[in-house]
Amino acid sequence: MKTITFILLSVFIAGCLIGFLQIKEEEVRTKRNNVQNEKESNTDKNGATLINDVPLIQQMPELDRGCEVTSLAMLLQHAGVDVEKMELAEKIKKENTPYKNENGTYYYGNPNDGFVGDIYTFDKMGYGVFHGPVADLAEKYLPGRIEDLSGSSFDEVLGKIKNGKPVWVIINADFRALPESEFRIWNTPSGQVKITWKEHSVVITGYDREHVYVNDPLNKMKNRKLSLTDFEEAWKQMGSQAITYKN
Repeated sequence: MKTITFILLSVFIAGCLIGFLQIKEEEVRTKRNNVQNEKESNTDKNGATLINDVPLIQQMPELDRGCEVTSLAMLLQHAGVDVEKMELAEKIKKENTPYKNENGTYYYGNPNDGFVGDIYTFDKMGYGVFHGPVADLAEKYLPGRIEDLSGSSFDEVLGKIKNGKPVWVIINADFRALPESEFRIWNTPSGQVKITWKEHSVVITGYDREHVYVNDPLNKMKNRKLSLTDFEEAWKQMGSQAITYKN
């Protein structure tokens, strides 16, 4: 009888010990994740959620039209990828359909298919590129880790910022909704596309109740503060295009 009691007591103690170790392991894992998130995404004294370690890279003077690949370089470098904007400019898929205007009917390439025109200089005709080819290029550097958030809600985009991940977006250079007069329709080999010459790309690095913070490849201020409401409206107007990465 004493032997059975001893065995049962030993099993009970072992079970408690295993349970205790599992709880401690989970606590350590949770603390580690919290530390990582605190390192990458911090709240400043004004209540803004900011990712302070996103590099700010200028597209000029080498890339007159390189906002998309320069912003991608910021995103990839934050993920630990050693890649520069010029390498991305060379590797982004190109769309070389020539520009043509026939009595107000426009023909050109589709930025959903590749970078349209010349990326390097305003001396030659060019436009830009949308999220699809950019996500495809990013995938080559972070296989299986790229999240194309295009079509998601802006709240979902901000949720990625809260979790310590910056977000690449397509926006316009005014950072507010544009009048319809700023847009035109292009006829392309893969169908019609609506564009504005004010198309731009930045990386969202933070937000608060009234603002978003961005690294803009055409501005030397890190975490540039902009109106959240205006930015969200402009982002939606440009097709809600966004890309980030996951662990």
